[in-house]
Amino acid sequence: MIKEKVLLIFTNFDRFKKDINGKPARYEDLNENAEELKNLAISAGADVKDVLHWKDRKPNPRYFIGTGKLEEAKSIVNDKKIELVIFDDEITPTQQRNLQHKLDTKVIDRTALILDIFAQRAHSREGKLQVELAQLNYLLPRLIGKGIELSRLGGGIGTRGPGETKLEVDRRKIRKRISQLEKKINKIGIQRNIQRKKREERNVLSIALVGYTNSGKTTLLNSTTKSNAYVENRLFSTLDSTTRKIKIHSGPEVLISDTVGFIEKLPHQLVASFKSTLEEVKKSNILLLIVDITKPDYECDISSVKEVLREINAEDKPIIMVFNKIDKISSEKLKSVKFRYKDVVFISALKKTGFSFLYSKIRERIEKNYVNIDVKVPYNDNKTMSFIYNNCNILKRTDKEDSAIFDLNISLKNCSFLSRYIYRKK
Repeated sequence: MIKEKVLLIFTNFDRFKKDINGKPARYEDLNENAEELKNLAISAGADVKDVLHWKDRKPNPRYFIGTGKLEEAKSIVNDKKIELVIFDDEITPTQQRNLQHKLDTKVIDRTALILDIFAQRAHSREGKLQVELAQLNYLLPRLIGKGIELSRLGGGIGTRGPGETKLEVDRRKIRKRISQLEKKINKIGIQRNIQRKKREERNVLSIALVGYTNSGKTTLLNSTTKSNAYVENRLFSTLDSTTRKIKIHSGPEVLISDTVGFIEKLPHQLVASFKSTLEEVKKSNILLLIVDITKPDYECDISSVKEVLREINAEDKPIIMVFNKIDKISSEKLKSVKFRYKDVVFISALKKTGFSFLYSKIRERIEKNYVNIDVKVPYNDNKTMSFIYNNCNILKRTDKEDSAIFDLNISLKNCSFLSRYIYRKK
């Protein structure tokens, strides 16, 4: 496959990201972010020929970058026969058109790049629908009349997914397609809700794995459940969520779900389009926030993940912080991180180390939502008997003349159903 020759333009403004403690990112962290943009481009199939850094207080309203830096970019484009320029920040449709006219090559931003990667990685019907919706919402304001300026520049990165023929239509048709996609995704969301309610009725607990892309969530899922979900050491290797049973508690059934990886400046179009998938995060009982401890800027990654959780209104969920890949760092660094983070689990998902402590932490969280009670239920109350056997962990049963006494471990929310039969609460 012939790869597009790409120039990356990495910008650094005063508004740049802060770490988990609210402090400005260090210089080495900024370099790490530039490296991330390069890895994103490579993941999309680009041949990165050069990286241009630009620092200023605010974007240039006409070209996003200053005119001096623009001339430097034009020189690189001509000398190295660059076919695509990618900006780390989101640029406006007007800036994009001005840049393409000035540089005489295709120009996209970080959002379009991430959407392109998602278009390549989506395999399920739901994933493809969600990505197409996100791309169309992104491209709609970039239409010019009945076509797009990009059409003259051919295919490649930034044009995958809906396809050129679908994009070269007027706004009315694109809005109609967006409406159709939203209806289909909403229908899938309704089906998810039905499945979720059935799990709740069966007293099934759910755990969601969240974290920065490539932090090791899928590896952890595979290691804890004997699953074989696809794993690769690259950004956004998997998009489609996977749910498996996990045995960590003697009580109710527990499910663990892998979710799409988060990233700094995750496009809001993706957050909106993946609403039904991210609903699994919102409705789960516990979140495991997986952190790649080998990254120099892992605290910024934590901050980015928590920002997305706030965006989807899931920041108040019970969170267990899990630092992964401890097998790839020195004992000195591990000791230093453990000194700073007291209430954190340290594991290697690949080597399956630290799992016993992880499981005990999960059990601890689960037990906070459960209580032991004794209930005395008449034999002729079949409905309550059925509820107990389907939704409770029966520790002991004692049969009397006209009723049965159950020693139960039960979730707090199910206590109300048995309130009239409570014999003794422990």
